[in-house]
Amino acid sequence: VWVNEWFNPPKEAEAATSLINGGVDVLYQNTNSPAVLKTAQERGVYAFGKDGDMSAYAPQAHLGSAVINWEPYYTKVVQDTLAGTWQSGNFWWGVKEGAMDLVKIAEQVPQEAKDRVATAKAGLQNGSFAVWTGPIHDNQGHEVLASGVVANDGFLRGINFYVQGIEGQVPGAGQ
Repeated sequence: VWVNEWFNPPKEAEAATSLINGGVDVLYQNTNSPAVLKTAQERGVYAFGKDGDMSAYAPQAHLGSAVINWEPYYTKVVQDTLAGTWQSGNFWWGVKEGAMDLVKIAEQVPQEAKDRVATAKAGLQNGSFAVWTGPIHDNQGHEVLASGVVANDGFLRGINFYVQGIEGQVPGAGQ
């Protein structure tokens, strides 16, 4: 469900309710309010927080929060600017650079899952694991990334499809 806004709690709650009514039992959003988590808790399902630790908003529903830490990026930009070496460009910073993390993993998450998260995080930090590694198929059955191939920046910027198992079509895809 697309809200098409970064912050609109009523629309976020409506989208969460729609998904829950359709049978979804775990939610994740790319919006910035706790509305999805609050709706999840009210409806008895689970959800992940986004852009900060949102566990306080829905303690029974919260599974973990994906957080962005802008400090490493801003530090680099300021240092490069002061040194006269700053250049514009795309920055795909993540766990390795200290810009992304999954925090406050809930107690009810099984230890096996927590261990898998820790392994993936360690792989992201040391470069031995890449999330976008083929084979990846879209939800129409087409291979979009070959087996063993790691997605490059062009691939990541051009994603306009859902992966296998996700129903629907990305709004505006194919136009």
